[in-house]
Amino acid sequence: MAKAGKKYRAAAAKVKPENDYPLADAMQLVKDTSYTKFDANVDLAIILGVDPRQADQNVRGAALLPHGLGKTVRIVVFAKGDKATEAQAAGVEFVGGDDLAAKINEGWMDFDQVVATPDMMGVVGKLGKVLGPRGLMPNPKTGTVTFDLNKAIKELKAGRAEYRLDKAGIVHVPVGKASFSAQHLSENANTVIEALVRAKPASSKGTYLKKICVSATMGPGIRIDPTPYRL
Repeated sequence: MAKAGKKYRAAAAKVKPENDYPLADAMQLVKDTSYTKFDANVDLAIILGVDPRQADQNVRGAALLPHGLGKTVRIVVFAKGDKATEAQAAGVEFVGGDDLAAKINEGWMDFDQVVATPDMMGVVGKLGKVLGPRGLMPNPKTGTVTFDLNKAIKELKAGRAEYRLDKAGIVHVPVGKASFSAQHLSENANTVIEALVRAKPASSKGTYLKKICVSATMGPGIRIDPTPYRL
C-alpha cells in the first residue's frame, strides 16, 4: 500500500487540481500520470446540470468511438429464428432465448454487452435484477434493443461507449486505454462530449456541462476545460 501511495502522490504532483486543461493537454497528462503495470482504462466523469430525479432529464445514450475502446467486447444476443442466425453469422458466440436467460440466472456472466430483438424483451425483462445493477440491460436508447442486429453488433465490436446519468448527476464513460496516443484519446473524448451536448434535455436550465474530469485507472483526476463545448 505504501508503494502504491508513493506512486499516486508522484503522479498527482504533476497535476494542478485548480486548472481546467485544454482537452489535448489533459489527455497527454492522463498518459503521463498512469502508473499501473497493466494497460489502464481512461475514463471521463462529467457532471451535468440536470436533475436525475426527473424522468425527462435522464440522459442516456451511446457514442461510436473513432478509435474504439482497446478491448475485445464479448456480446450475447437474445433472438430467435432468422435473427438468431443473423447474430451467429455476425460472430456472436452466445445466442438464445429462455436457455440463455436460464444460464445467466444461474450465475454465468462472461460477457460485456447484451443485445436483444424487441420481441425477446419479455424474456430479457425477467433478468432485470441481474443485468440492471451491472448496467447490462438492453435499451432502445443505446441501440441494444433492435432488429438491426448486424449494425448493433458491428458497432459494439468496433468500440461504442455507453453513457448513463447516475443518481448524483454524473456520467461515467470510458474513452480508451492509457496506451492510446493523446490524439486518439482526445478524439474519442471529443466524440463522447459532443454526443452528451446533443443529448441535452430540453427541460435542462442553466449550465449543462458543469465539470469534466478524466483519469486513468487508479490515477489522479484531471479537469478538462468545458468552455469550448458551451458555445
